[in-house]
Amino acid sequence: MIEIRWHGRGGQGVVTASEILASALLDEGKYIQAFPEFGPERMGAPIRAFTRIDSKRIDIHSQIYEPDFVIVLDPTLLGPKIVDGLKEKGGLIVNSTEPRESVRKKTGFKGAIFVFDASKIAREIIGRDLTNTSMLGALVKVSKLTKIENVEKKLRESLGGKLSTAAIDGNIRAMRKSYEVVA
Repeated sequence: MIEIRWHGRGGQGVVTASEILASALLDEGKYIQAFPEFGPERMGAPIRAFTRIDSKRIDIHSQIYEPDFVIVLDPTLLGPKIVDGLKEKGGLIVNSTEPRESVRKKTGFKGAIFVFDASKIAREIIGRDLTNTSMLGALVKVSKLTKIENVEKKLRESLGGKLSTAAIDGNIRAMRKSYEVVA
C-alpha cells in the first residue's frame, strides 16, 4: 500500500489534487481512498488530505500516520510536525524557493526531499498562485505511481464542468512543467 499525506491551506486545492490522483489510479484497477481532514473550514486554514493506493482492497479507515509521501503546497507550514511518521525511504515534495538543505533543517527529515517553485510555475502558466496541479505533476514524477497522461485525463474530467477550457489547459501545462522540472 502507498499512502500520501497532502498539506496545504483551504482554497489551495489539496483535496482536489488528492481526488484526481485517486481517480486516475482507480481507472487503472487500483483500490483507492481519498479524503480530507478539515479543521475550521475557512479559506487559508491549514488542511490535510490523504490518498491511499493498493492493488487489493483497503480495509483501513483512519488518517494516514506513516505516509510514503508528504506533499506540502504552502511552505509556511514547514516544520518538524509536517514529516511526522514519514517513512525514511519515502519522499517529501515541497513548494518552496528555499534550498533543499534549508527544508531538511526545518523539517529534520533525512530522506529524499524534492523542492521546486510550484508557485512560480502556477503564476506564470495559470496566472495565479494555485499550486495543486503543479504539485500533482511533481508527485507523479517522483512516485512513478501512474503516467502523467492518466492524471491529465482525470484532471480534464474532474474540472471539466467547473473551469473553462483555457483554465484546464493552463492547469495541465503547469502539471506537466512541474513533472519536467522536479528532481
